[in-house]
Amino acid sequence: MSDFDSNPFADPDFSNPFQDPSVTQVTQTAPPGLEEYNPFTDTKPVPPGSAPKAVPPTANTQPAIMKPTEEPPAYTQPQQTQDQVRAQAELLRRQEELERKAAELDRREREMQSLSASGGRKNNWPPLPEKFPVGPCFYHDISVDIPVEYQKTVKIMYYLWMFHTGTLFANIFGCLSWFCVDASRGVDFGLAMLWFMLFTPCSFVCWYRPLYGAFRSDSSFRFFVFFFVYICQFGVHVLQAIGIAGWGASGWISALTGLNTSIPVGIIMILIAALFTASAVISLIMFKKVHALYRTTGASFEKAQQEFATGVMANKTVQTATANAASSAARGAFKEQI
Repeated sequence: MSDFDSNPFADPDFSNPFQDPSVTQVTQTAPPGLEEYNPFTDTKPVPPGSAPKAVPPTANTQPAIMKPTEEPPAYTQPQQTQDQVRAQAELLRRQEELERKAAELDRREREMQSLSASGGRKNNWPPLPEKFPVGPCFYHDISVDIPVEYQKTVKIMYYLWMFHTGTLFANIFGCLSWFCVDASRGVDFGLAMLWFMLFTPCSFVCWYRPLYGAFRSDSSFRFFVFFFVYICQFGVHVLQAIGIAGWGASGWISALTGLNTSIPVGIIMILIAALFTASAVISLIMFKKVHALYRTTGASFEKAQQEFATGVMANKTVQTATANAASSAARGAFKEQI
């Protein structure tokens, strides 16, 4: 057992195998870092000098963000041409017009249903008392019959008719005062009463009602009736504003003549002349405005002719007269053959 307890490496004659020249030469020429390599770990040897340097920790650490070297181009919408802009605006205008017409049709339908439920439309103009022997002659309601876009124009024309009627009524007092200071002006006073009684109903029936019906039913024929009569009415306004003596109008000439006779009467007549002048000016302005609206409604002379022919042929009186004329012609032709 003594042989096993002895240390063989302690023998002075023992030669260390790692001190062999061939082994020491290999270990000296080994790559750097191999002497620190541990085969029992997963880490790989790192050559000296290539190890990463330790970065001292900072208080605020943020992830690295890559910044682009160039800014991205700004997004710009493609420019629209003028034709595209006009087409888009036209489509929007047509859409608004269709929506407005649809709302107007719905409103009228509801109103017609309410009127039919209440027994139909009853005449309400002129507004006369119930016990009056004569009843109203027309149905007049701008908010019901006239489309929304034309209601303002029709109301102005209605107020213009009332203004002209009031001016004719004031003209009676002007001519009466003139007749009181000058006995030779009885003709003017009589004509002033005649113009009031004549122009008040005729202006309402001949030009205001055609205008009212034209905007209510978009009638080209009624538009032409209005334009023809209203031109004549404008001429009457001008003549009344001029005030030729002996024509029954307290215009400027008559007012200056009355001013020479009596200053108070002349002042009254000058005020009435100013009313006639204002009526003529407003009539001209509204004529242009109505004509501009007429051009936007799509009315034309051809449509007016068609409406006139349809209305004439649909009239029972015309149909009866035509049938009688045809039967008389047929009987005459039959007798001639016999």
